[in-house]
Amino acid sequence: MLRLSTDHPPRPKPRRMLATALLCIGLAQPFIGQAVAEQPSQPSPEALEDFALPAYSPDSLEVIKSPNDRADYRALRLDNGLEVLLVHDPRADRAGASMDVSVGSAFDPKDMPGLAHFLEHMLFLGTQRYPDAADYQDYLTRHGGSHNAFTAPRDTNFYFDIAPDAFEGALDRFSQFFISPQFNTEFVDRERHAVDSEYRARIRDDSRRINDATNQAMNPEHPFSGFSVGSIDTLVDGQTSLRDRLLAFYRAHYDANVMHLAVVGPQSLDELEALVRDRFEQIPDHGLKAPEIDAPMFTQGQLPAKLEVQTLADQRSLSFSFPVPDPQQFPRERPDAYLGDLLGHEGEGSLLAALRNRGWANALSAGVQGGDGKQAILGIDIELTPEGTQHQDEIQATLFAYLDMLRAQPPQQWRFDEQAALLAQQFRFAQNGSGADRAVGLTLGMSRLPLSEINVARYRMDRFDAGVIDDYLRALTPDNLLRVYAGPEVQGESRSPWFDAPYTLTKMSQWPAARPLEELALPGANPFIASDFSLLPVDDTSPRRLIDRPGLDLWYRGDHDFGTPSAEWRISLMSPEATRDARQQVLTELLADWLNDSLSEVLYPATLAGQSAGAYAHGRGITLSLSGWRDHQRGVLTQLVDQLREGEIDEANFARIRLDLEDELRNERQMPLYQRLGSSLAERLISPQWTTTQRLEALEQIDLDDLRTFRDAWLQSLHVQALTIGNLSEDDAIAVGDMLDQRLAPRRPLDAIPDLVPLAVRADMPVLRPATDRNDSGALRYLQGPDRSAESQARLAVIGQLIQAPFYTELRTRQQLGYVVSARYMSLLDAPGIAMLIQSPGQSSETLFERMDDFLDQFTPSIEALDDQALMPFKAAVRSSLLERDQSLSEMTNRQWRELSFGWTDFDRQQRLATAVDAVDAEQIKAAWQALRQAPPFDIAADPQEPDNDDAYTESDTLSALPR
Repeated sequence: MLRLSTDHPPRPKPRRMLATALLCIGLAQPFIGQAVAEQPSQPSPEALEDFALPAYSPDSLEVIKSPNDRADYRALRLDNGLEVLLVHDPRADRAGASMDVSVGSAFDPKDMPGLAHFLEHMLFLGTQRYPDAADYQDYLTRHGGSHNAFTAPRDTNFYFDIAPDAFEGALDRFSQFFISPQFNTEFVDRERHAVDSEYRARIRDDSRRINDATNQAMNPEHPFSGFSVGSIDTLVDGQTSLRDRLLAFYRAHYDANVMHLAVVGPQSLDELEALVRDRFEQIPDHGLKAPEIDAPMFTQGQLPAKLEVQTLADQRSLSFSFPVPDPQQFPRERPDAYLGDLLGHEGEGSLLAALRNRGWANALSAGVQGGDGKQAILGIDIELTPEGTQHQDEIQATLFAYLDMLRAQPPQQWRFDEQAALLAQQFRFAQNGSGADRAVGLTLGMSRLPLSEINVARYRMDRFDAGVIDDYLRALTPDNLLRVYAGPEVQGESRSPWFDAPYTLTKMSQWPAARPLEELALPGANPFIASDFSLLPVDDTSPRRLIDRPGLDLWYRGDHDFGTPSAEWRISLMSPEATRDARQQVLTELLADWLNDSLSEVLYPATLAGQSAGAYAHGRGITLSLSGWRDHQRGVLTQLVDQLREGEIDEANFARIRLDLEDELRNERQMPLYQRLGSSLAERLISPQWTTTQRLEALEQIDLDDLRTFRDAWLQSLHVQALTIGNLSEDDAIAVGDMLDQRLAPRRPLDAIPDLVPLAVRADMPVLRPATDRNDSGALRYLQGPDRSAESQARLAVIGQLIQAPFYTELRTRQQLGYVVSARYMSLLDAPGIAMLIQSPGQSSETLFERMDDFLDQFTPSIEALDDQALMPFKAAVRSSLLERDQSLSEMTNRQWRELSFGWTDFDRQQRLATAVDAVDAEQIKAAWQALRQAPPFDIAADPQEPDNDDAYTESDTLSALPR
């Protein structure tokens, strides 16, 4: 897989896909893996030239945009030096803003790592105009908004989105972070504990442990080698108080000249400009410049080196890292994309294909990351099998043999042109994201790129320079290599300073000799590049059924509005055998995994060409999911179906997917604790569902013949339900339906497929303690609604909106119980509920549940005091979220696929729920709250050293379905 930096769009990484019970029957947004198509002819050069990008104009203030982009842009530079981008998007149902500050953790004082991150936290906790620390979050929650921030090495980014009619109030509060933050002494000490909780919540994350050890191999003077999060031990008073250090850092680094603001909304450009000028011109102008990094990432003599790091999860990886020039310096030549595409290729003859064929690796990605403006790291990351760990030297030799093939001939312009053409096609039909996400992407671009390029830079490859590519290739040598192996068996001579990972760092004078694999070849021209990009005059308001046969129903919605000649397909192959018992569930998972795995090599070029297809298992069977250009898509799906029916399930494929599933199940103990608690909730309250232990036991008894036999029997018991949405004709959709009918011969009627059922919580259910290796405590309490009616869903959704901000403010901000604190509406399938969650490094789960009880007692008077006037903004927030327009074709497809999966064939569930929300009044909320307080809770807990009861907990076996 080509892995690109955050400035460029990543391509999907092939991996296994399994939807949890919570996201089953088509509810998941799946990863879309490999694709396949008939072998189309290569498009003419003239066809590719039709998608030439606009000229590179770095001095222009006119923002280049896709022909498919309906937004209007206006760039401003305020008198104080602040660069602003205004985006009027007539399709936006939410308004959003992002402020990027060009300083991050790389510029922490050496004696106080984590200060930039700490400052990010503190800016949310009151300003002179809005001194209440909870005011910003309360305002956003009341109006259906959301917010967050992140601290990166070179940036700190703050963002939010909200209903457009509340945007002015949110923007006013947001602006004050950068004008008059209070840095209230009371919150300085509290929030340093919150930062410490965040650090400790992630202290067992293998990615952070590996990164911490890798930092020890770098130049210690390079700021990327430091500790970025901060802890209770680094954020301390010294000769100068922590608050004074905070103020000094803010004054030294926060200034209008190093900030970039983007606002996106349906308001006109003049309205947005007035909102911005009235507020953000008050940000101080101290004449600052964005700081630069001068130290090299590695000093003379540090490389070559080998690093071995211990992981906690049963996973193994081998990474090859080379310092190279930061590709930010080459925005048009894109040597990183050219080489990343070749090194990350997964087709026949590729590095990954050779390693997979030997049983040494499962996945590979390549690309540049971690740029500091001058240097970056080009990395090749390989997911190893246990067998592969014994052949690291041969893998390294094979990598350099592949690089030698690249060096043996000059860089080839036709390869560059092919990549450029694919990117240009994407740009021509680009679809925009939501308000906050879009604003963040824009501000990160503004901090790195000419303003004119912020939309197009990720798609630009328009100046072939063989010399620049050669310069990068000359850096990819054994003498310039840091090789990092991470696996559970590593013992380690040292321990990393912040995440306590055992590691051994060895300076290499000479790498061991090894024989490379021989089955390597550079990829040929991609035969799957689409050529028909005509837009068909199709349109529809909601899906309608085109085929209604006993074993197959096909639903279709044409689309012209998104302006892209693309189509989305979701095809659920449902069988009553899918989850009849744990063995059947595991076999279903293995079959979906095999289908993806077996198609990976030959079909990878189709994925690069914009035809993505794959399979994922769910609670009723397997879904085939396709996305991409309409051109050649029928052939892609036909090949996928034929492989499912007739493809050989060989020993090598089976061994690989079996090991992958086993690793995934065993590593559930390593999941972040809040995720582990949440997945356990779904496992216990949705039927049918089987525990991790049951699935592992079943997997141990399954062999290759079992999977082959299961495939044959499974194919004889199918009902096929399909949905397609996009720019394709009814005749094209019907032709695909006929192909599915002919090749799969589905016989089962839809009513023969068992439904997934949400289960009712019982009063005598003991506390569930799932198995986890995390060292925090956690408490999740689920309060279930009385039934699955639209009325109950609406009332609990409004209660979730009401409780969200006060719960966070009290238990996270004031009581500082932990970094992960939330209360929100949660539905399991269509069963409504309220989920309250706290993850804490210092308090027991018993204490956390007690604090929840105290909060609920304190919150009850707020509910009792509600009147219809006070309830209105919370209802409006829920209603607004329900009725938001889809921002992309895939978003529309996934939403309507969920409705079809539930049998809501009027496709108006969101509207019906919004109508139910409109009908909610204060008295109904009071009654629903009292019923929740009296309902039995379902508690899930975790504490270090406390034994789990996952295997012995059998309550789900005797629970009844929650009534409709």
